[in-house]
Amino acid sequence: MIVLHHLENSRSLRMVWLLEELGVDYDIQLYRRDPKTMLAPESLKQVHPLGKSPLITDQHQAGRVVAESGAIIEYLLRHYDREQALSPPVDSEAYDDYVFWMHHAEASAMPPLVMNLVFGRLSKPPVPALVRPLGKMFAKGVKEQYLGPEIRRLIGFWEQHLAEHSWFAGETFSAADIQMSFPLLALEGRGMLSDHPALTRFLEQARARPAYGRATEKGGELSL
Repeated sequence: MIVLHHLENSRSLRMVWLLEELGVDYDIQLYRRDPKTMLAPESLKQVHPLGKSPLITDQHQAGRVVAESGAIIEYLLRHYDREQALSPPVDSEAYDDYVFWMHHAEASAMPPLVMNLVFGRLSKPPVPALVRPLGKMFAKGVKEQYLGPEIRRLIGFWEQHLAEHSWFAGETFSAADIQMSFPLLALEGRGMLSDHPALTRFLEQARARPAYGRATEKGGELSL
């Protein structure tokens, strides 16, 4: 049995989706965010020292704990995707794209989105009230000069790629699409994809997959 340590409203939803696509038996252990800090609870540190989600515990492998989204995906595919249904053949051109998007999701896509979220909270509790006006001004400058242009550049790059391909790794759905889904869902939630038909189509295709529907039923919809 695989146990997914799932933090509400987080990137961990991708692991629920992947497990549903694989059709393996698993349990979800749900963790709630701290209502003040919005951080993961301390109890996650009992599973892994970093105390971050997603995490999986694989009882089939002596309770092995695996952390980090990309590492979890590779682990699950290696052990449970015997038919290699969620990754292209290694000797194909699509596999090169697959590897790129698997790494791009966390290495290039998520950092500016996380920074944007953090700077957006500089004018809100728990930041002290006296400091919030300065925090708001500072955040506005960083967003206008750096984060905004960088995020728009990324969106344009994704839009161009998906205008020419059905999925991120070519014409077949793969785990790379699961990995890339979170930044797109996060930006959609902020109304930033309305003028991007290829990205909108991608999310419609993703939501149409039965495994995605089951994942949101079990893990909850994202609200970012």
